Amino acid sequence: MRLATYLADGAENFGVVTDRGLIDLRQRLGARGIRDLLARGAFAEASRFAQETPDRALGSVTFLPVIPVPAHCYCVGVNYADHLREVQAAGVARPLPKQPSLFIRYPETFVGQDEPLVMPKVSDDFDYEAELAVIIGKGGRYIPREQALSHIAGYSCFNDGSIRDWQFHSSQVTSGKNFVGTGGFGPWMVTPDEVGDVGRLAISLTVNGAVLQNGNTADMLFGVADIVAYASAFLPLQAGDVIATGTPAGVGFARKPPIWLKAGDVCEVHIERIGTLRNTVVKASDD
Repeated sequence: MRLATYLADGAENFGVVTDRGLIDLRQRLGARGIRDLLARGAFAEASRFAQETPDRALGSVTFLPVIPVPAHCYCVGVNYADHLREVQAAGVARPLPKQPSLFIRYPETFVGQDEPLVMPKVSDDFDYEAELAVIIGKGGRYIPREQALSHIAGYSCFNDGSIRDWQFHSSQVTSGKNFVGTGGFGPWMVTPDEVGDVGRLAISLTVNGAVLQNGNTADMLFGVADIVAYASAFLPLQAGDVIATGTPAGVGFARKPPIWLKAGDVCEVHIERIGTLRNTVVKASDD
């Protein structure tokens, strides 16, 4: 099952995504959104409506980030072996990590499917990062690795857009990872039963049709279960929390010469059995 958050008739809504259109779940279940549905423990109820006649065509709505305002959004830094090698080759001193390296993203940075990725006025070093996003369905603390996958409601595509010069202002990456409108998230979440083995998914990124990243989640240094268990130790995970699990090799700053996103570029993240997240880059206005 695929679930999406979208804007229709000026109001935020959510529903089941089918090839024929969108099935309105707010109306049927009375939940405010996907996060609310998960927090109520009512997620299984959504599947009862998956075969109903759609209420809206896919092209009639504006897709929003899958979880517009999660309680927590964590991102994992340098979590693919090939990306670690390219980072080291680019002159960044980064040893093989012993634990996942987590940083925080804020909801103001999220954009949905076909919404613009915003290159800020203060930098031209706008980079892309294709990532698998995990959406937590059942919260908890000190989640054992062996039980971690059972806490996941679904998976989505994420583009961890990074302002590299700001990222490298210090050893803390927070500023470069939290510019408004730089994190693509969508177009929908797909439930684990449809994704299958999350440890073997092809993941790629194109800019204007050219393949710049082409990897597989099998190359992760820390798998999804490891990351969920680790993140649950210091703060209890909550239903609707989002974890972006790192990016494979091919990022722009590690290339010679570097490749930076420019206004007008069309950036697409594709993950096997999940879908394609598409965003066009714009330059920030003077507002």
